[in-house]
Amino acid sequence: MKPLVYGLIFFTALVVATGLSIWLGPVDLTSAQILETLRGEGPPENLYIVREIRGPRTILAIMVGGGLALAGAVFQALLRNPLAEPYILGISSGAATGAVLVLSLGLVASQAWTLPAAAFIGSLLAISIVLAVSSNHSQKIDVRVLLLAGVVTGAFFSACISLILTLSDAPNLRSAVLWMMGSLSGAEWSTVTVVSVYTFPCVIILLGLARPLNLLTIGEDTANYLGVKVERVKLTGYIVASLMTAAGVAATGIIGFVGLIVPHGIRLLIGNDYRFLLPLCFLCGATFLTLADTLSRILISPAEIPVGVVTALFGVPAFLWLLRRNMKTGRS
Repeated sequence: MKPLVYGLIFFTALVVATGLSIWLGPVDLTSAQILETLRGEGPPENLYIVREIRGPRTILAIMVGGGLALAGAVFQALLRNPLAEPYILGISSGAATGAVLVLSLGLVASQAWTLPAAAFIGSLLAISIVLAVSSNHSQKIDVRVLLLAGVVTGAFFSACISLILTLSDAPNLRSAVLWMMGSLSGAEWSTVTVVSVYTFPCVIILLGLARPLNLLTIGEDTANYLGVKVERVKLTGYIVASLMTAAGVAATGIIGFVGLIVPHGIRLLIGNDYRFLLPLCFLCGATFLTLADTLSRILISPAEIPVGVVTALFGVPAFLWLLRRNMKTGRS
């Protein structure tokens, strides 16, 4: 099947997932009521549910899910490692450390903006550490060292999180644990605006790296001979993908497996042509997280499951199936 056909299928799936996300929830709304609210009509409570709760939540799921999947594909391409993803590279752990710190200090109760700000700063700190360690005296990035530095940095921040949680009281401890599970429940239009400021420019830049990434797959020396500025591509790809991840994690908490399983699944469908792989990853990641968030709201309604738990419950079996399928294909 041609990549353009897959693109049409995934786009249709995203439209359906978006509709389900706005339609389904603890409060039952009919299709007629949904259409009525979209026209600006109907009871005020319905308008509030659709426009102020489900609307921003759905848009945020699309941006964060698509961004995580796209970032995962770029990391895997740059590091030439199928296990590379934002969590492995320490970005999510850095964000979690900043968030857990302000939660343990009780700063969120007074200023709500401190939580995403602290998470974003933690991500930037992790990015800076990994880049500083993996860059040599000539400012070249060693991708092997980059991966190892990310793993070690993530382990360090995980230890910091454990220390902070150990010293925290019970209410703050619960808030920190819930944040680390990932959730879209606090989505507001202001959050959507901030995340979009980072996500959309980053998506455009990363999609523009498709051709250099294709050439990098055949070797850095060959790519350099063909006119690719290898070090610039590696640095740009890592920083831009990291910033996009940091913005998403700061807004929603840690949501795992989206950046790992989606690129693998798309790669099995269409191969390693990044001209098609990258946009399809964004569409599929956006669909996956939107559906996962919808399930998190309706499975035990009116209570809610953290969306990070849902992505893990579905992501782990899916990833194991992909690995098994890939092994069988390799042997045949």
